[in-house]
Amino acid sequence: MTSAQAVSTQGMALQLDGVQIGYGGTTVISGFDLEVAAGEILVLTGPSGCGKSTLLRALAGLLRPSSGRISADGDRVVSTSADRALVFQDDALLPWRNVRSNIELALALRGIPRGRRRATAERWIDEVGLTGFANYLPRDLSGGMRQRVQLARSLAGSPRAVLMDEPFGALDTQTRATMQRLLVDTWRTHPTTIVFVTHDVDEAVFLGDRVAVLGRAGAGLRTIVDVPHPRDRDAANATETLSARAEIITGLDA
Repeated sequence: MTSAQAVSTQGMALQLDGVQIGYGGTTVISGFDLEVAAGEILVLTGPSGCGKSTLLRALAGLLRPSSGRISADGDRVVSTSADRALVFQDDALLPWRNVRSNIELALALRGIPRGRRRATAERWIDEVGLTGFANYLPRDLSGGMRQRVQLARSLAGSPRAVLMDEPFGALDTQTRATMQRLLVDTWRTHPTTIVFVTHDVDEAVFLGDRVAVLGRAGAGLRTIVDVPHPRDRDAANATETLSARAEIITGLDA
């Protein structure tokens, strides 16, 4: 059983069928088909402007396609839902709320009673390695620490799909690697479906069960690459991993 199959009962299956999305007179996504299995980590990569972020927003229910269908567990996506959390590269924390209050906001939106929010937020603060920082404001935290808060806030509401738009793109190499590992550890403890956008091929190969490579705007899906050793840094130089990496790069260069 693969890691994705092991958690599939708690994730959400997502599907795009013949989806077309445009801005003004420009078509960004056209005739796009993609299935995301419940519980897997699917990575989207491709050149700037190819529609990766557009797809995430459509899956979140923030954009309506001009044609085609987007489904979550078989139901058409027509609006946002607490079951589909969207995570941005900009941490989007409320600057006047401290760490605990930012996390509690997600719980309030889920309708969690006030009496339970504090304890739940404190557990998440500990889980993402921010013990002792509950009362800090975002301005007093490093970029990596703010992303930890955003991860906790996104997952505290128990979404069944998390849509992540280059969340670690602005971090230094060491902090980025730490956040990748934290994401994986958190995903294993709190199973969900993840769709993760990145420009970094090594990040894609490390995180993804599969990597979907998009062509330039309007070109659609180039290829989908199965990752033989997802989330195993020790396998980075294995023949199968290097082959998958090369296949992704070939798709990006096509």
